[in-house]
Amino acid sequence: MAGTLFLCATPIGNLGDMSPRVVETLRSVDVIAAEDTRNSIKLLNHFDIHTPMTSYHEYNKVEKAKQLIGQLLNGQNIALITDAGTPAISDPGEVLVRMCLESGVSVTSLPGPAACITALTLSGLSTRRFCFEGFLPADKKEKKLVLDELMNESRTMILYEAPHHLVRTLEELYEVLGQRRITLCRELTKKFETVFPTTLAEALEYYKTEEPKGEYVLVIEGKSFAEKRQEEIAGWESMTIEEHMAYYEQQGMDQKAAMKQVAKDRGVGKREIYAYLHGED
Repeated sequence: MAGTLFLCATPIGNLGDMSPRVVETLRSVDVIAAEDTRNSIKLLNHFDIHTPMTSYHEYNKVEKAKQLIGQLLNGQNIALITDAGTPAISDPGEVLVRMCLESGVSVTSLPGPAACITALTLSGLSTRRFCFEGFLPADKKEKKLVLDELMNESRTMILYEAPHHLVRTLEELYEVLGQRRITLCRELTKKFETVFPTTLAEALEYYKTEEPKGEYVLVIEGKSFAEKRQEEIAGWESMTIEEHMAYYEQQGMDQKAAMKQVAKDRGVGKREIYAYLHGED
């Protein structure tokens, strides 16, 4: 029988967050695939875990995944850990998981710490609807596409950023999003945990004199529905009613349905649109 891939969440800072189930699993599997074995050996030593490790990271994720799947198909059980937090979230582990499922290998997840969720719960911003972007792309064109999408995002947004890129990212976010509330989190679960609720403009001003330190999680409020509605109304008002009708009719609506939607967009009664189109006073 084939073995199982165990996705094992590890602490993002405080070792007390390591679950007993993860410790037991890391001791019992045949191999631990780790993002950085030099970093993970400290964790394993702390919990007296002596299971052999192998490296699995961004630069070998496809070829090494094939090797690991071969071991799994031969009956070995393998645990996957990242440097900190939950594997496969903004992490090469997603490739291994996909390839395991394609190969018929069982995958199970042992839940635990995740910096994005920890920061969201501390942010003071809406937690009902949110999206996670991880690190913004390094490629300028790809980054612009992502930022353009975020411009009209109504959900709370979560991003990761390194200290040496923080100011540039805040500048880009402010340029695209304008003045929004943001909570910057760093050193989560550690002794010097910092949660900084502010605005994009104030954050930029603050980091002109304060050097960013540590990895950051940025939690940013989405565009309000009221603001989106005002923009939609402004867009419709730039059209004539005939153009507005044509917009919906070209999408396959009949005249009656288009008239109803135009009236709704403009915040008026359907009879007003009918009267205008038929030249009635």
